[in-house]
Amino acid sequence: MSKSAGQEGVHSKVPQFLVGFEDNEYKEVCSGNMRNSSDLYDEEEDEDDLASERQIVVGICSMMKKSNSKPMTQIMERLCKFEYITVVIFPEDVILNEPVEKWPLCDCLISFHSKGFPLDKAVSYAKLRNPLLINDLNMQYFIQDRREVYRILQEEGIDLPRYAVLNRDPDRPEECNLVEGEDHVEVNGEVFHKPFVEKPVCAEDHNVYIYYPTSAGGGSQRLFRKIGSRSSVYSAESTVRKTGSYIYEEFMPTDGTDVKVYTVGPDYAHAEARKSPALDGKVERDSEGKEIRYPVMLTAMEKLVARKVCLAFKQTVCGFDLLRANGHSFVCDVNGFSFVKNSMKYYDDCAKVLGNMVMRELAPQFHIPWSIPMEAEDIPIVPTTSGTMMELRCVIAVIRHGDRTPKQKMKMEVRNALFFDLFEKYGGYKTGKLKLKKPKQLQEVLDIARQLLAELGQHNDCEIEEKKSKLEQLKTVLEMYGHFSGINRKVQLTYLPNGQPKASSEEEDSLKEGPSLLLVLKWGGELTPAGRVQAEELGRAFRCMYPGGQGDYAGFPGCGLLRLHSTYRHDLKIYASDEGRVQMTAAAFAKGLLALEGELTPILVQMVKSANMNGLLDSDSDSLTDCQQRVKARLHEIMQKDQDFTGDDYQKLAPTSSPSLVNSMKSIGNPVKTCDQVYALIQSLTCQIRKRLEDPKSANLQLYHSETLELMLQRWSKLERDFRMKSGRYDISKIPDIYDCVKYDTQHNSSLGLENMLELFRLSRALADIIIPQEYGISKLEKLDIASAYCLPLIKKIQLDLQRTHEDEAVNKLHPLYSRGVMSPGRHVRTRLYFTSESHVHSLLSIFRYGGLLNEEKDEQWKQAMDYLSAVTELNYMTQIVIMLYEDNNKDPSSEERFHVELHFSPGVKGCRDEENAPMGFGFRPASVENQEKQEDLGSLEDLSQDEPDRAVLTEPLSIHKKSPLVRSRKAGSMEVLSESNISSRGASYRLFPSCSRQSPEIKSSGLGFEGCSMVPSIYPLETLHNSLSLKQVDEFLNKVCESRSDTLAKTLKSLSAMFESQIQPSSEPENTARSSSSIAPPPQQQPSRPFWYTSGPPSTVSSSEPSSPSAAEPSSSFTFNTE
Repeated sequence: MSKSAGQEGVHSKVPQFLVGFEDNEYKEVCSGNMRNSSDLYDEEEDEDDLASERQIVVGICSMMKKSNSKPMTQIMERLCKFEYITVVIFPEDVILNEPVEKWPLCDCLISFHSKGFPLDKAVSYAKLRNPLLINDLNMQYFIQDRREVYRILQEEGIDLPRYAVLNRDPDRPEECNLVEGEDHVEVNGEVFHKPFVEKPVCAEDHNVYIYYPTSAGGGSQRLFRKIGSRSSVYSAESTVRKTGSYIYEEFMPTDGTDVKVYTVGPDYAHAEARKSPALDGKVERDSEGKEIRYPVMLTAMEKLVARKVCLAFKQTVCGFDLLRANGHSFVCDVNGFSFVKNSMKYYDDCAKVLGNMVMRELAPQFHIPWSIPMEAEDIPIVPTTSGTMMELRCVIAVIRHGDRTPKQKMKMEVRNALFFDLFEKYGGYKTGKLKLKKPKQLQEVLDIARQLLAELGQHNDCEIEEKKSKLEQLKTVLEMYGHFSGINRKVQLTYLPNGQPKASSEEEDSLKEGPSLLLVLKWGGELTPAGRVQAEELGRAFRCMYPGGQGDYAGFPGCGLLRLHSTYRHDLKIYASDEGRVQMTAAAFAKGLLALEGELTPILVQMVKSANMNGLLDSDSDSLTDCQQRVKARLHEIMQKDQDFTGDDYQKLAPTSSPSLVNSMKSIGNPVKTCDQVYALIQSLTCQIRKRLEDPKSANLQLYHSETLELMLQRWSKLERDFRMKSGRYDISKIPDIYDCVKYDTQHNSSLGLENMLELFRLSRALADIIIPQEYGISKLEKLDIASAYCLPLIKKIQLDLQRTHEDEAVNKLHPLYSRGVMSPGRHVRTRLYFTSESHVHSLLSIFRYGGLLNEEKDEQWKQAMDYLSAVTELNYMTQIVIMLYEDNNKDPSSEERFHVELHFSPGVKGCRDEENAPMGFGFRPASVENQEKQEDLGSLEDLSQDEPDRAVLTEPLSIHKKSPLVRSRKAGSMEVLSESNISSRGASYRLFPSCSRQSPEIKSSGLGFEGCSMVPSIYPLETLHNSLSLKQVDEFLNKVCESRSDTLAKTLKSLSAMFESQIQPSSEPENTARSSSSIAPPPQQQPSRPFWYTSGPPSTVSSSEPSSPSAAEPSSSFTFNTE
């Protein structure tokens, strides 16, 4: 072993490492260490000779399991290499059974408490012998009580989670200041909303529970001391423990990683990251069975915290836990004496620091020659280079949720006082609207429905306004599953001051006057098991885009990304709208991305941030924009013509001439006749299901996802009733619901063998391929107007993500000295994943397609991308829009070529019988790995196009504006940069995700390989839309989008103001005024040749800290983001 620089007095003689001895042995070893033994020495003996024989004895007084542990042995062996230090281990039998007077003597004592250790005796020994204490013994009493630990931390001004202590008298446990609610507890008047943490006050009790909110699925995660490869388990139990004393504290969202800090004195701290035991309870172990941890660098503030903890608890060797959350670090536990496991560098450092400390304190006392080393004990930090390849700096993905059950909705007008009482109880009058999702709230609605139905049954003449059939449906839906979860059902109440508007003159007499409530019951729309698998597999496939995505981690193939994440070089944030299916998709994706195990609820609570602020990912589908309402009215009008589509209809319905739209119109021909066919097929379907129900063999048949034939019949019967109105016309708005249901049953319930199901699928899909995309605008200007209304906040957030990536240079870097095997320790990748619904995905794609990002006529690559997008018929589940930002470190920091942006897209899950009609893309082509010379031989790069030989191969090289100057050849097992490509002189392309089949046995070679899972279709691979955009280009484009929307809103507000002012004049026409204020498309010949938001003024850059443009929802409000 090499001698540490500056460690004077260390030499290579055999270390003296003894296990206990009697007093006479001690005197021989110490040879005069104790000052009262000076008579052993000849006074005339040369002092230098005396010094050479004196030894400082370091005693180890702890339980044998600790004294003989590998870290202790490794460190003590190194400590013995100090010339004047001898280590003595106190035998456990002596510690437990002998009086302290008979314990071995020592000059310096390392003693610490663990289970079964007699701390009282150790304190007595220290009083008797007065050795130098490495760790104070009296303070170890405090460390055993979490209440005392938190008190000391608070007194030292160290940040810790908000907490409250619940002390219970063991004899009268019920007498305590605890009030438990459904989603919160109140302790001593302090309220803690779920998720919160419940810790026993005794630090030796490791049974820490985390309670989850019902909105995330409820239940709790139960943590315990590691048993094998488990450190926690999920439980469905949601109520807190009723016996014992506990600390209740706020749950800190740490993105699934904990930091453990180990001090050796106030000036040295080693930190390691490990997967949080609360995440899935699975302990990650390496090939040798050791828990995987990665050293990380502490910030200056965290080093100060380590110093404070070390000094406050008087523990030289001390371990404590840090939670990094919301940009701050919080101490949540202090463990006292603990060593790092399996780190040779730490063993060296720890022995050196302890040896120097002992010599500094005791050498002068015993006249031992010792000069304090001049070098600082802190580890030097050396800069690293990241090579000539472009670095992946940021990945932004907007992803639609996974496969779900059909969404269903029922509306009814209610006037009963019980509903008004409920509306008032939950503050509905404040906004005129109320959403009820919590189990307690849904239970109250169910109770009202049961009560009203009972009254109807008893008194037929009872004046109850609610219709019996709808009340029964309300009761049936709320009673489904046997339990409530806010994730799969919700009730909305809207106040109608004058009752519901009359739908026809026939209803005029039957409708009551006065206020009423519109009750909307929504159910279904849950993420299916297939949807979970899709999201998890996509998450696993996404690793391939990252540095090390093809590497190995803890025995998991393809998990190099996990090293990036564990070492805090991966700045990951996952956002989801507040819909249950979207949140669960995000959690399942995170599970696959980070190789987690177990239930989704703990992952959802810790990894997924709710993003319903300012409409970032949510949209109120019930409140459409004026433009969208007019678009829907025009669609309804065109689709009601009982004749084949004319040329004029094509011009009205498909002004963009989208091939997918034109083909659907051709296959439909006469829209009313097609609707007649669809209606007849639905009637046939309901008839078949009724016959099945009459058959005793299939009466109790369980369909996919625990659905019954009765529930299936309810679904289709409701569509049959709603699709054809009393007037005989068809309600076009039901077409997406019909397609939704038939798509679900075709995929998941095909085993029923119902006749004509595929024909119904074909016809409803053709209709849906027109209705769904065109609901988001028919002309380009309408598409842009509606799109920006939906996703302006998301556009602003994406712009911030791109801007802030190259500003964050000082965060979450890996310690260079611990980065062996990590080829780019300085790399810091920012990932922002946004999970949302169809509306946001359609809108964001519309902005990129029609907003004028690039000119199709001048950019061949963009033209090909637009042709591809025009051929895509459906943005299915798991549709992805991915933006990747690279940095070329060879370019000047101020150069436009320094930062490079790529845009990728996948239409998501493959539909039923899609293969033959799937549009051809051109593969996944990161420009960051292209070569200016178009080299024929790319070294060891694999030809990934061979994964899918049936895919198109380009015959000519694409028009690439900017290319990375170099291609780095890949060595096996050392992949740290996404550089797999085979763009060569022949211009071939490759698929990103099929390459995952090499790493993960779960992923088959076709697409993402979901065919191996029952009823789980595969997902289309990512296609590159453009691979040579500059950051400046994208930033200016996004800026223009935001400015244009702000201008439009300002004009709309001005027009509305004028409209309201003019209402006092009898001749005013508000409808015309409103129409003129919106951005209806001009006739084709008048359409501008440039995008509508190009202005003559210079573009302004949005502030990276606080954008102030108004949101779509609240035009007058200031608009702010958490910039994380």
